[in-house]
Amino acid sequence: MLIETMASMEQSLLDLTDKETREKLSLWDRRTDPMAPLTEKQTDSILEIRTAAETLPIPSELPIEDLCSLTSRSLRTTFTTTVPASTEDVLLKGFQALDLENERIETAQQFFSWFSKLQVQMDQDEGAKYRKTRDGLNGYQEQCDSILNDVNEALQHLDSLQKQYLFVSTKTGTLHEACEQLLKEQSELVDLAESIQQKLSYFNELENINTKLNSPTLSVNSEEFIPVLSKLDDCIEYVSSHPNFKDYPVYLTKFKQCLSRAMHLMKTHTVNTMQNLTSQLTKRDPLGTANADNAFTLYYVKFRAAAPKVRTLIEQVEKRSEKIPEYHQLLDEIHQCYLDQRELLLSPCIASTITDLTSQNNKDHCALVRSGCAFMVHVCQDEHQLYNEFFSKPTSKLDELLEKLCLSLYDVLRPLIIHVIHLETLSELCSILKNEMLEDHVHNNAGQLGAFEAVVKQMLEDVQERLVYRTHIYIQSDIIGYNPAPGDLAYPEKLEMMEKIAQSLKEEQLRSQSAEPSFSDVQLEDPEAKRAISSGGGEGSRLQTSISPADLHGMWYPTVRRTLVCLSKLYRCIDRAVFQGLSQEALSACIQSLLKASDVILKNKTQIDGQLFLIKHLLIMREQIAPFHTDFAIKEISLDLKKTRDAAFKILNPRAVPKFFRFNSHNAILEFLLEGTPEIKEHYIDSKKDVDRHLKSSCEQFIQQQTGIFVGNLEEFLTKVSALKTMAVQGGPTYNLSQQSWAQPAKIHDLVMDMYRVIKSKLPGTLQSMSLYLANRDTEFILFKPVRNNIQQVFQRLHALLQEEYSGEDLQIIACPSMEQINLLLSVNK
Repeated sequence: MLIETMASMEQSLLDLTDKETREKLSLWDRRTDPMAPLTEKQTDSILEIRTAAETLPIPSELPIEDLCSLTSRSLRTTFTTTVPASTEDVLLKGFQALDLENERIETAQQFFSWFSKLQVQMDQDEGAKYRKTRDGLNGYQEQCDSILNDVNEALQHLDSLQKQYLFVSTKTGTLHEACEQLLKEQSELVDLAESIQQKLSYFNELENINTKLNSPTLSVNSEEFIPVLSKLDDCIEYVSSHPNFKDYPVYLTKFKQCLSRAMHLMKTHTVNTMQNLTSQLTKRDPLGTANADNAFTLYYVKFRAAAPKVRTLIEQVEKRSEKIPEYHQLLDEIHQCYLDQRELLLSPCIASTITDLTSQNNKDHCALVRSGCAFMVHVCQDEHQLYNEFFSKPTSKLDELLEKLCLSLYDVLRPLIIHVIHLETLSELCSILKNEMLEDHVHNNAGQLGAFEAVVKQMLEDVQERLVYRTHIYIQSDIIGYNPAPGDLAYPEKLEMMEKIAQSLKEEQLRSQSAEPSFSDVQLEDPEAKRAISSGGGEGSRLQTSISPADLHGMWYPTVRRTLVCLSKLYRCIDRAVFQGLSQEALSACIQSLLKASDVILKNKTQIDGQLFLIKHLLIMREQIAPFHTDFAIKEISLDLKKTRDAAFKILNPRAVPKFFRFNSHNAILEFLLEGTPEIKEHYIDSKKDVDRHLKSSCEQFIQQQTGIFVGNLEEFLTKVSALKTMAVQGGPTYNLSQQSWAQPAKIHDLVMDMYRVIKSKLPGTLQSMSLYLANRDTEFILFKPVRNNIQQVFQRLHALLQEEYSGEDLQIIACPSMEQINLLLSVNK
């Protein structure tokens, strides 16, 4: 009964405890405002621990401190289940621990008393550690309160310190700003004072500079003079750049006066030095007649020795001349003084030298020009070198002086040049001036010979003008107006004589070579051509060339030789445009002279001599003008007055105007104004083509004339037959050629034989004349080929006619040579 009662009480306590526990646990993990929210993982861990704790058996030996916590659970287990022996032992131990092992609980009151003691004991045991913890926390709280009080006091002190710091900092910053402002004002005042002092230094230098410049002991060659110049330049530049300063005009004027004083000292020293040199040299050579040996010493060595004395000052002037106008003017004055002294010295000497050269080369104009120009080249070069000893910057006045000195040579040479009449002398003068002077000397030293170049060009223009003028006269007098001597027209005798002379020289050469090897003065044939001719014949041998003895010795017609010599001298002496005009005039005149000479030879000798003479010299002209790399065509402008003439004629003759134009009397005048304007026409004249045209015409006449000589009668016969056939075709009477009296086989035979004999007899002479005149196998072959072709074509036409019109017996009577015979005859005589 007691056990049941205790069990029920224990169960009630356990239920009560579980309920409170559950309520508290529900507060910990409630959904809204949980006191101790647990994560899902933590909740699962607690449930697992709880489950494990409920199933654990009570240990056999349980400490006393853990007995109280298990009492309720043990009691519940004891009174709800059968109490095993081990449980009783545990309870016994528990009661012993509570000093109740001797007391027996028999009533409920005893149990409640025991339970009350047990509960009080459990409460004491359970609250002891919390009280201890509370006491510790109270101690901590007291310490924290003490610390908090100390911190508050410290904060109060810090606030006080901060206020004091801010006050001191504000005062310090104000003081610092005031000090900085004072320092800034001090610096500005110091800078202002330095600036004022610096500005005043330029003005204060005025007295110092003025004192030095006016000092009687100051020398322009002293070491302190150039620093004074530099300081003076700086002061003038500074004062000029600040026109807003007080007393600016006064100080600028004073500084300018000092500058004038300094420049006057430099100018006086330089001018005196140069004038003293000139006076010394003039005293030694008052007439300027120093010879070439000591002229260099007199006029150059003395000046070069004195150059260092003034070179330093001149360099200072040149250095400042680009910035300061006064120095530029001073430099010009020094230049002028130097050049005046040089002119004073050189003019008499140069005039004397040119006079000596003129007297020495009075008859040799080329030597005079060459020596005079060479002398002036040396003068110009020496003067430039001497100028560079004094100055470092060039001046145009030096070239003006040198050009003036060179003009003295030009003034002497020009009267001589304009009186030269020989083209050879004028062309050589052009060559000297153009090639030797301009292209050699001036081109290689253009800087020093600029003045000399201008004078030489002017002299060259005069020579060229004189050369052109004399060339016109030469063409008129010696080419157009040439009157040939009998010997000039002695063709072919002249050529035959030259052939005989060449043959005799050749035989003598062969005899001398057989006796002893030596060189001949004249070689008439090319050995290679000779071997080629001797090794082969036919057409290949005809292409070999040889030199005519007349051509070898220049035995041409005088006008041809003069024309070619004139052109060769003009080619490199005058401008191309002028050369083209002169060449056209000279070639035209030469062609006219050749035509006249050809007509005279044709009348005095034979027709073939006149034709071959003309062909030969036209070929020479074409060959000789080929090397001139120029255009022989010139443009001529003419005024065509044909329309003006027609319009004027209509004014004078109104009847010539058509009726529908005759409205009033002013129509002719209106037409004259509108249509009577003269026309300007341009046309080109090509002298080279003119030579080719005359050559072609001469060759055609030669071919036609030779063809007529060899087969002229046959051509007339064939022409008559062609006319007869034409009449028959046009409806005339039928014809039978064999029945014509002039076409009988016997007459044709006589005609053919006559032509064959003419060819056989005259062809060698024709070829001999061609060889004599032309002396060129290529030219001979080309010129004779059309003649041979014409002969062959005539005989081919004759053969065709005979085969068509005549029978076999008639052909035997005619006995016309075959084409093989004709070709053999022509080839033998090639």
